[in-house]
Amino acid sequence: MITNFTRMRSFFLLGFPGLSPQYYGHVSALLFFIYQAIVVGNIFITAFIVIEKSLQKPTYMVFCHLALNDLTFGTVTLPKIIAKYWFGDGIITFYGCFVQMFFVHYLGSVTSFMLLVMALDRFIAVCIPLYPLLFTNQNVSIACCCCWVLTFIRMMGIVLHASTLPYCDLNIIMQCYCDHVSITQLGCGDKVAYVKSVALGNAMVTLLVPLTVIILSYFFIIVAVLRMPHTERRHRVLSTCAPQLFITCLYYVPRCFVYLANNLGFSFSPVARIIITMTYSLVPAVNPVIYCFKTKDIKEALMQRFKNRKISIAIKTDCRQTIK
Repeated sequence: MITNFTRMRSFFLLGFPGLSPQYYGHVSALLFFIYQAIVVGNIFITAFIVIEKSLQKPTYMVFCHLALNDLTFGTVTLPKIIAKYWFGDGIITFYGCFVQMFFVHYLGSVTSFMLLVMALDRFIAVCIPLYPLLFTNQNVSIACCCCWVLTFIRMMGIVLHASTLPYCDLNIIMQCYCDHVSITQLGCGDKVAYVKSVALGNAMVTLLVPLTVIILSYFFIIVAVLRMPHTERRHRVLSTCAPQLFITCLYYVPRCFVYLANNLGFSFSPVARIIITMTYSLVPAVNPVIYCFKTKDIKEALMQRFKNRKISIAIKTDCRQTIK
């Protein structure tokens, strides 16, 4: 039992270990550019789906929730590491670190269940003829709200559990932001192993249960698509599912690798772990591009908007020339 410990007032984010100070400006500029892309891209996707009436369907409502989630995740993780390399501010308060940890895992869990909703949406649309009755805008909104609310309660318990640990001596976090693995590694006492095992169980439920349902859903979708007689219809279904599968892989592959490797005794360098986990923060910059260029309905709606804009500009120009 640990009886002699000092409650830490702050942690120090190590960031990228071994990075030469001469590259700090370049790294901070790159991360700032990525953050700007996350903000602009996800706000654009959300606003465009809300404005464009043809996209106000259950599938794209889930896209809106994912875009909001990605925007929040980028805002939680990137500004602090940008400040570290831009202003030399790598200190984060004790409770500030736990708040960041909560949002990192909370938003990640929400994404996992949102991807589950998205997969079920496509499965029912392709394989079950009752899609218009089951997946209405109202039902999808309720399902997405449940993802936000129920996950909030569950993740709050995980974070509060970790905050009860005594933290001794070291306060250096080997990561670019506060996450459960990095923080609990600094804990001491008999409760550390128990806290880690509870968090692992929660992570596996959050990751593997939705992932299993997602894999089964897309398996049945692919089987149904292969049985379709019309090539055009088959292509349309695949054009909607392909970006969702790509986003799902970008989310699950690095997370599952880090969790399983860390708890099965597989060791890899701190630099490799940081690079893998930083992909969590970079994916939100890629998602809007996938939505726009890989989803047929959004791409067609964007092209139609641009065509209407060009026609409107041409008409205004002709009118001005006629008046002159």
